[in-house]
Amino acid sequence: MKRQLLVFSGRSNSRITSAICESLPAELGRLEVVRFSDGELSVEIGDNVRGRDVFVVQSTSAPGNDHLMELLVVIDALRRASAWRITAVLPYFGYARQDRKLKPRVPITAKLVANLITTAGAHRVLTMDLHSGQIVGFFDIPVDNLNAFPVLLPYVKEKYGNEDLTIVSPDVGGVERARHFATRLDNAAIAVIDKRRSGPNQVAEMNVVGDVRKTTCIIVDDMIDTGGTLVKAGETLLEAGAKQVVACCVHPVFSGNAVERLKGSKFKEVIVSDTIQVPKSSQFPRLTTLSVAPLFAEAIRRIHSDDSISSLFK
Repeated sequence: MKRQLLVFSGRSNSRITSAICESLPAELGRLEVVRFSDGELSVEIGDNVRGRDVFVVQSTSAPGNDHLMELLVVIDALRRASAWRITAVLPYFGYARQDRKLKPRVPITAKLVANLITTAGAHRVLTMDLHSGQIVGFFDIPVDNLNAFPVLLPYVKEKYGNEDLTIVSPDVGGVERARHFATRLDNAAIAVIDKRRSGPNQVAEMNVVGDVRKTTCIIVDDMIDTGGTLVKAGETLLEAGAKQVVACCVHPVFSGNAVERLKGSKFKEVIVSDTIQVPKSSQFPRLTTLSVAPLFAEAIRRIHSDDSISSLFK
């Protein structure tokens, strides 16, 4: 029996949900979210979901706690309304950096969030570019972790493919991502930024491992948070002899003074995706936003029809 596909949107990123529905194509389900005077949330599903294959799109971006709670409440409402299958679609998975214990008496919040989503009633999760691969194992339900390379790579190749390129990882942990990127750009060179932190979001010292002289450096990372580390990495590369520096990151978290830092930076271009909705007030001329909505739409179509998702990236 072919079950009807329904897509609902939380309030964190309605723009990408509309684009996903347009790409599928599918109608956006009716969902009303009410906030009471004491801050509590309540939702009401406006469509019949009994026996339907339901996808809820919600990035847990800022305010992360509100958007996470909203997602949990929506999933619970769908479960109680007898949806056949509920897939939580998280273009950006918040709390992903709290994925291990680096010191005593600290939580592993990424695991806690995974438990909450599962307990609320989600049957599977669809997300993109998790901060670390082990988060997939935190869930006791199937997880499809997409990556944005099919969207970012063609743009970078078309615009900078004729340049002498060096793909730069901003830390040792991102070398695999940089290598994956470089092999698809005619085996571009790879460099790594060795950084020493003095505290959270604070870098005391940076050094470049690799030769970047007279090359166009593409810094590849999963997110831009405060932008401090990224901007300093760009300056370090220019000081090491790079011709120009481009930032290419998936999630535009843009917390704190990130936008001001990026505006005042020496980046030729800052490339991000639309996993997090960037308000008009935070946009600037050198910011390029590429849509991953068609990629999510194709993944949703394949999940609905029980087709392979991994073949998307071959």
